[in-house]
Amino acid sequence: MKFMKLGTRPDTFYTEEAIRTVQSDVPSDITIRVNNIIYLLHKYPILPKSGLLQQLCPESDVEDSSNITLELHDIPGGEDAFELCAKFCYGITINLSAHNFVPAFCASKFLQMTEAVEKLNFAMRLEIFFSSCILEGWKDSIVTLQNTERLFEWSENLGIVRRCIESIVQKILTPPAKVTWSYTYTRPGYEKGHRQSVPKDWWTEDISFLDIDTFRCIITAIRSTNVLPPQLIGEALHVYTCRWLPDITKSRPTENSTSQAENSLDRKQKILETIVSLIPAYKGSVSIGFLIRLLGLANFLGASPVTKAELTRQSGMQFEEATLNDLLLPAQSSNDHNTSYDIDIVKTVLESFLRHWKRQTPTNENQSLRLIRRVGKLIDSYLQVVAKDAYMPVQKVASLAEALPRVARPEHDDLYKAINIYLKEHPDITKADRKQLCHVLDCQKLSPEVCAHAVKNERLPLRTVVQVLFFEQEKGNRATSRQLPSPEQFRGRQQTSVIREDIRKLALSADEKSSNAKGTRNSSPSTSGLLQQRSDGKLQLKPEPSSKRRGTGTEMVKGKDILEEEILGRQLSVHEKAQVRRVSEQSYSKGRER
Repeated sequence: MKFMKLGTRPDTFYTEEAIRTVQSDVPSDITIRVNNIIYLLHKYPILPKSGLLQQLCPESDVEDSSNITLELHDIPGGEDAFELCAKFCYGITINLSAHNFVPAFCASKFLQMTEAVEKLNFAMRLEIFFSSCILEGWKDSIVTLQNTERLFEWSENLGIVRRCIESIVQKILTPPAKVTWSYTYTRPGYEKGHRQSVPKDWWTEDISFLDIDTFRCIITAIRSTNVLPPQLIGEALHVYTCRWLPDITKSRPTENSTSQAENSLDRKQKILETIVSLIPAYKGSVSIGFLIRLLGLANFLGASPVTKAELTRQSGMQFEEATLNDLLLPAQSSNDHNTSYDIDIVKTVLESFLRHWKRQTPTNENQSLRLIRRVGKLIDSYLQVVAKDAYMPVQKVASLAEALPRVARPEHDDLYKAINIYLKEHPDITKADRKQLCHVLDCQKLSPEVCAHAVKNERLPLRTVVQVLFFEQEKGNRATSRQLPSPEQFRGRQQTSVIREDIRKLALSADEKSSNAKGTRNSSPSTSGLLQQRSDGKLQLKPEPSSKRRGTGTEMVKGKDILEEEILGRQLSVHEKAQVRRVSEQSYSKGRER
């Protein structure tokens, strides 16, 4: 960092209470008040260099030895800046750098310490230092810009802000191979002493220290040149966000009700909305994980609907690039019933992706199919994680599972695992909730291994277990029919309709239902159906004559619906349900052996 030293005399200013005095044999003849500090100075060193003080002091007062009192409460930079100007007038040594240049320059302009008053005056010397040293340096320009925040209006009118931004932008646009100045780069795994080349994003960390308005001006100027790739702009936005906004990917930020926290919240809202407005309109300029994090921040900070809508749109366009870790965003709102994960935000982004995916007209349909199936696998993996959350409502899990179109899941094994995990972690949910959760499960898309597990899974609703049995028997009969080419054996292809016939016979007649309602269960149950009661009291599958095992493919599918309506419409006892499950397991095992 560059420095400029002016003056040769030692510092003779000293303080008594709130009075600053210059040690001299000559008594002070001018008193200047700056805020709460009183300066007892001398006319001769001060007035010749300040046009403002000359205007405030009549000529008669200047020539007179009487003391003059002036008040300069409006001086930019306050008493510290005024003291720098006063010491320059006395020839006292002062050191100037990017840290104190702004208040000194603004104060010198306020006091009119210009060339029109005296040659090589304070303002001119500061201007030379600014042009030859500060603007030529990298960190000097950034530190100077940081110090303009307190005197922004003065700095902007004097051109300090504009010239610093121009210098910074010019250096950012310099090819990395030609970068020779010092910069800050603390990324993990990077050591400056052993660097092979300057990183392309060498500048992002240093400008992240700037105020959001100044940062916006720099990024806007860089974007207007179209020199740097959008990914570099996105990296700068990411670094700035990490510095100034809370990291909601690790924990829920603490909320404070103080006025200071409210001011901080407004400032963070402004930062977030500015960052979103600066994201380049190129897909992939920022990562999907960063976009989802920004969307979570927008919800937490209460950003505008426009900002949320834009983040949702951009996230949806890149959702196929997401990983499981990108989706595991902790819940931020107290309305989330103490859940660990923000499942609502994932569903919002998924719905945006689906709208975009449906509007696409890809030339390659296979590519579109791969895209939606990649997202389907991601969602099922996410469901397996959130299913372990003890406070996750079943409605949210079911809603997210149902949001995907059928084509997104060529098989339902991962979805079954998620459902099974949820049922295991939430054993006390109601029967209606279990049915709602399993409703999206397509038993026809389960692998044989998963089917074997489902048939024995006591957590599943009985409806789902019987569906698995139905479709597995249908698959087994189809496999058998493909191996029998003769006309007599071909009729075996229609054998799966026996389930439909048997299920229909399971329906209780009106008389049976009436007798059951009157508590006449002591009489032997009907044995004309898929299940019949043996002499030992156990239930077994009842075979039907082959002449009745006929039906079209459509009728076979309808058999599943009849199974649900007729078997499950009957209120089975706990003992009967257990027997149905045992029969299902036996039938499934025999079907697999065949």
